[in-house]
Amino acid sequence: MQPKLKFLDRYLTLWIFLAMATGIGLGHFFPSISSATDALSVGTTNIPLAIGLILMMYPPLAKVDYSLLPKAFKDTKVIGISLLLNWVIGTVLMFGLAVLFLRNEPDYMTGLILIGLARCIAMVIVWSDLAKGNREYTALLVALNSIFQIISYSLFVWLFINVLPNKLGLANFNVSVSMKDVTESVLIYLGIPFFAGFISRYALVKSKGIAWYNRKFIPKISPITLYALLFTIVLMFSLKGDKILELPMDVVKVAVPLIIYFVLMFFVSFFISKSLNVPYDKNASIAFTATGNNFELAIAVSIAVFGIHSPQAFVGVIGPLVEVPVLILLVRASLLLKRRFYT
Repeated sequence: MQPKLKFLDRYLTLWIFLAMATGIGLGHFFPSISSATDALSVGTTNIPLAIGLILMMYPPLAKVDYSLLPKAFKDTKVIGISLLLNWVIGTVLMFGLAVLFLRNEPDYMTGLILIGLARCIAMVIVWSDLAKGNREYTALLVALNSIFQIISYSLFVWLFINVLPNKLGLANFNVSVSMKDVTESVLIYLGIPFFAGFISRYALVKSKGIAWYNRKFIPKISPITLYALLFTIVLMFSLKGDKILELPMDVVKVAVPLIIYFVLMFFVSFFISKSLNVPYDKNASIAFTATGNNFELAIAVSIAVFGIHSPQAFVGVIGPLVEVPVLILLVRASLLLKRRFYT
């Protein structure tokens, strides 16, 4: 039986639009929200928002079966293709699109680069299942990306934001990101939920069994990601009530390179794997793992480094708004390609 997208996931784009509208409405009619938000901050960290961001990351990391990692390295071809697509082709492609479309708006350009460097660890399992991908290989690749992300995200941010723009002579790109700030935010917003997810999986599987964990616990905690994301969006947009007329055009500016990225990344991934005779189920797993991005991490880092009011954080919010409808269409494209090339 063909799996279907759950109700909350199917209408994620609608929920995000509603959260944006709610936030803008609150900011317009209750301008005191901004000062109330600042009162709940310690330094540059807003406490309710930090809790929301950590909760947003916890469910996808609690789903990851890290015991599969040793098995992952036995299939060197599949792992090699996935690492190449995720950490070389994907990051370079998003960087190129950010430069091409947003070089005159360095803050938005930075936000888009941060998204490109955050590889998908959450919704990819949904997309892979819908496209009849290999669930075990998707889980393997998600586990690999989770570990690699913790180790390398700060380094990649330094390379793609502090080094490459200057080397390429982008004179109007005057954004510099502190490695210390990025590393701290990765350790907080990825490290804490990673540790919590790992411990809860280990302890609960040991005491309750893997069947209970996957059928009872995971479905209970999964909606937390969406609720925390929507809370973040409402809070962010409540502080942007004064920019309401600018927002629609800004959404389009960010959405165009994202759409191009998703489409190019999927087809490049699919046909590279196809040329190497990778079976369809593994091909779908590789393609959707490479195509999706970890917007939760990009939002968390943007807010921690640049602030909740920042254009970089705004770009992070636009990501899932665009991703859901485009990836639904790419699932259909994947199934058509299966019939065309694998039957």
